[in-house]
Amino acid sequence: MNGTTGPTAPRVIVVGSGPTGLLLAGDLATAGVPVTVLEKRPHRISNLSRAFALHARTLEQLDARGLAGDLEAAGQPLTRLRLFDRLTIDLGTLPSRFNHVLVLPQYEVEGVLERWAVEAGADFRYETEVTGLTQDADGVSVRVRGPGGRTESLRGAYAVGADGMRSAVRGAVGLPFPGRSVLRSVVLADVRLAEEPPGLLTVNAVGDAFAFLAPFGDGYHRVIGWRRGRDVPDHAPVDLAEVKEITRLALGRDFGMHDARWMSRFHSDERQVPAYRAGRVLLAGDAAHVHTPAGGQGMNTGLQDAANLSWKLAAVVTGRAQPALLDTYQAERHPVGRAVLRSSGGIVRLATARRPWALAARAGLTAVLGAVGPARRALAAQVTGIGYRYPAPRGAHRLTGTRVPDVALAGGGRLHEALRGGRFVLIIPRRGPGQEPEAHEAGRADRLAVARWASDRRTAVLVRPDGYVAWASDSAGPATLRAALVRHLGPAD
Repeated sequence: MNGTTGPTAPRVIVVGSGPTGLLLAGDLATAGVPVTVLEKRPHRISNLSRAFALHARTLEQLDARGLAGDLEAAGQPLTRLRLFDRLTIDLGTLPSRFNHVLVLPQYEVEGVLERWAVEAGADFRYETEVTGLTQDADGVSVRVRGPGGRTESLRGAYAVGADGMRSAVRGAVGLPFPGRSVLRSVVLADVRLAEEPPGLLTVNAVGDAFAFLAPFGDGYHRVIGWRRGRDVPDHAPVDLAEVKEITRLALGRDFGMHDARWMSRFHSDERQVPAYRAGRVLLAGDAAHVHTPAGGQGMNTGLQDAANLSWKLAAVVTGRAQPALLDTYQAERHPVGRAVLRSSGGIVRLATARRPWALAARAGLTAVLGAVGPARRALAAQVTGIGYRYPAPRGAHRLTGTRVPDVALAGGGRLHEALRGGRFVLIIPRRGPGQEPEAHEAGRADRLAVARWASDRRTAVLVRPDGYVAWASDSAGPATLRAALVRHLGPAD
């Protein structure tokens, strides 16, 4: 059976219901944009996932949606990362409300995000596979095959491919995915332990093996391991004896592993698409970039892609911004994806080093990071995501493009609470330029919250829905503020 479905309002089609697609769908639905999520798998939250950690910047983004609390309650916070058995990175000093890494299975994250997206009104279609995609000046047509082989064409203003490394959307628009396989036959397992290891997210390498070990907080630990010379296909079976052997080689003992609830094998690639946007089609998460699991940055980078893209799509679809705003998604997120490829790849290359010069380089780098506080803090900022800033126009205020921490606001509130609902937040001085906040909100209450600093800070700052500075001024009067709001939010209704 064939059919064509046309939208009654501008609609966005999101392909893929992993964490990236779910955050996009929830944000768009919250903004009042009709959104349909296509997922070829049956409707279930699978525990067969590699991701296991949420870093500080991602938790900040989730807190701005009121979702961090449930995840914090389900996960295991760790305040230190240990690399190569000698270097410990203290996350307790991070300038963030979330000064830790939260260890929890990806399916816990997906469960919270899915419930939120459904409540916001996102339309989900499971067992629905994308078979083709075309676009024109007015929109995108996505051909799908649903349950029972039923085919139809769905129409949307834009489509986002969040459908993973083997993205059908990326293939349909003909974008290459250059890169290479870095490691083959990496084993993955969730196991119980008879001996309690240190309460650290640990990575270490000895000889020809390396392993990660992280507690979930529910009695299980995630193990990721690799052994040089063990090169078998992804579909080759994994048994507990292999996982234990790799762990013993890398970490010195296997901690009495038993009762594996699942085990898997995969290969790890480093790839990045050259362009995150092709007309009315955009890519996010693993559809745009994949890298090694070192540092636990994969799911985090995808979620932050979604946070960057969602408010821009909502502004364009509702007519409050020009389509050129979507080009900033490429400008801002592609360099971050490239940096994550480099940092995660660097950790793996150091972990698997065996030539004398490479081992010496690892020892030297570990010594430097251990002794030099600023270098260690810079590494922590990059891995946790709080150290990234976006490019700013020439002549812009020095704060433009920077992340805004969860600052206190006058009256007892905080920034993350004010951001909820996908709004911009204008923070003005307590002793402002003579206008009350309501004057700035007039005609924009659905997309702008206005607050005053809890401190005596004199800078006016317009914070984007993703928590980065859109505009700032140390001496803006009412006319300058109004012009900035029109430029970034469009005219008042």
